Amino acid sequence: MKCKYLLCAAALLSSLILSPAQAQETEKPFWTLDAEGGITWNSDGRAHTDHIEMAGRQMAVVLHYGITDRGSFTCERHLVFPMLRTIPNDTHGSFIRYVNWDPLESVLTDQSRLVDRGEQVQDIKLDGLMTVESRFGSIGVRRTLAPSPTLPAMVEEYKLTNLGDRAALIRIEPTEHRMTSDAASGIDGAYVVEERLSGTGTFRLAPQESVTFSAVLSARRESEKPLACNVSEEIAERRKLVAEWQENLVLQTPDDVLNRMFAFSKIRACESIFETKNGPMHGPGGERYYAAIWANDQAEYANPFFPFIGDAYANASAMNSWRMFAAWMNDDWKPIPSSIIAEGTGYWNGAGDRGDAAMIAYGASRYALARGDRSEAESLWPLIEWTLEYCRRQLNEAGVVRSDRDELEGRFPSGDANLCTSSLYYDALLSAACLGRDLNHQAAAKAYDRQARTLRKAIDRHFHAEVEGFDTYRYYDGNTVLRSWICIPLTMGIFERAEGTIDALYSPRLWTKDGMLTQAGSETFWDRSTLYALRGALMAGDTERTLGFLQYYSRTRLLGSHVPYAIEAWPEGNQRHLSAESALYARIITEGLFGIRPTGLRSFSVSPRLPKDWPEMTLRHIRICGSDFDLRVHRDSRQRLGIQLIRDGKVAKEVTGKTVAEFNL
Repeated sequence: MKCKYLLCAAALLSSLILSPAQAQETEKPFWTLDAEGGITWNSDGRAHTDHIEMAGRQMAVVLHYGITDRGSFTCERHLVFPMLRTIPNDTHGSFIRYVNWDPLESVLTDQSRLVDRGEQVQDIKLDGLMTVESRFGSIGVRRTLAPSPTLPAMVEEYKLTNLGDRAALIRIEPTEHRMTSDAASGIDGAYVVEERLSGTGTFRLAPQESVTFSAVLSARRESEKPLACNVSEEIAERRKLVAEWQENLVLQTPDDVLNRMFAFSKIRACESIFETKNGPMHGPGGERYYAAIWANDQAEYANPFFPFIGDAYANASAMNSWRMFAAWMNDDWKPIPSSIIAEGTGYWNGAGDRGDAAMIAYGASRYALARGDRSEAESLWPLIEWTLEYCRRQLNEAGVVRSDRDELEGRFPSGDANLCTSSLYYDALLSAACLGRDLNHQAAAKAYDRQARTLRKAIDRHFHAEVEGFDTYRYYDGNTVLRSWICIPLTMGIFERAEGTIDALYSPRLWTKDGMLTQAGSETFWDRSTLYALRGALMAGDTERTLGFLQYYSRTRLLGSHVPYAIEAWPEGNQRHLSAESALYARIITEGLFGIRPTGLRSFSVSPRLPKDWPEMTLRHIRICGSDFDLRVHRDSRQRLGIQLIRDGKVAKEVTGKTVAEFNL
């Protein structure tokens, strides 16, 4: 009877696991890949609305845009100016204004308003900027919209082309709007929002001739002079910046959607960095989180990724965040705040200890190794030591780490010791041991290795459980419902319960058409756990099945109804394009697919997961460990795995027939 029962249970369990084919049931794509590296909405009569966030060093904008059922373009601009602080000067104290201005309303053609001619959108393109091609009868219009890279301004360029067979008279009327905020609501008094056109006048266009004019939406302190802005130069600088991101850390696989989604993730991960009074601060965005840093979004998610792409400003923001967190180290072993806010002038710790020290230790040690800069690593060592010691002091009688909450801040229960915090601490110990050996802190390195071995056993002993029929982890003592964060040990190289955990993650109890539910039976999903799960499953060797789920997720986020980035959550936040989630997507590729892990300031290991139908995959211009190199993974004529390290176009080292390779630079 017992054997019969076990067979029935196994059959039932297997029926609850989705296949990649089932995972790929999706709606008709709204967007297509274009040849220039972006994605294009080809208007086919469907009305559509969406929102996308873009950012520069002095402002961010969320464009709420769409195509109406009549074929015209609509766009409301949600402008955010993080360094214009409002009262109260808290986490959300950025000056924000919603603007529904259409510069085309200032255009007359042959004595009638252009917008009255009836617009028909031809296509919309996203590639780090937004470009909209339309026709108003015989007049073609190209809109180009982007944030200024360095100024507190949204810049827009409008190119009008006469597509008719006779001359057209175009008049662009001078337009300027100004709004002044209530002085009592601003830290620096009143703020002025200005909308103005340049390139106005009257033009006679022969057939196929064009004229261009520009719009600037900016904000400033009332005491400051109006902003001078050359729109064409700002747009060119934005394109140059995007091109620099796309020229480093280039993914080449047989799957064009994965390649393109990875390329887009670099834009969103790197653009949301703001030049505050206390230096560059990477911020999540989403019309709420700016000029501030978090122990999860920045320390844990984004900072370990930045050295891979080699963006100097992103690396500077990471070092600035470590400096800010380090300022809160103390001899009384009180927790470092979860968030440093308001340009570094305040803090937020409203959820108590979320395991923030583990997040910081994990991120700082991984960043230091990946960056490969000895001076930076030495400066980070005290912070790494302090946060690791804080975690050690929080170990409970079971040998795992106590914390008040996890990074979901009480939205879902996490007990008094959760799986996520202990897993982060474990990985931080491993990285700190590697770093300590390179920095000649040998005694500390040995201690961290020993503590990691002990903690790994404690994690399995305390959290291992059968949950809803799966041999996996309980998220905390008393947890009886599947949680998506059971994926966390996989991303830290803890694979003892990998099979049951991955089966649980891909079961209908957690996987949905929108990604993974935070908790089985709920309707809430946060992309961050989906992104961790995909990375961890690849690291654990579940390559073929996970590739199907990754392809589905990437196609949905890149070409579906809400594009082109990873999102925060739903229903909370309306699927905001928070920046650090895009860094987590990129890490599916660097750490999951290629299995790159820095093991020293000039060394790293590679554990690639080459899908069986892919002859090869390459990651070009990787900038870790103070270097610039390519990794090519392929199968030779005998179907053995080959891993090549390429520098200056030449193979510097090749490892064949092994699933793990070690490289020294």
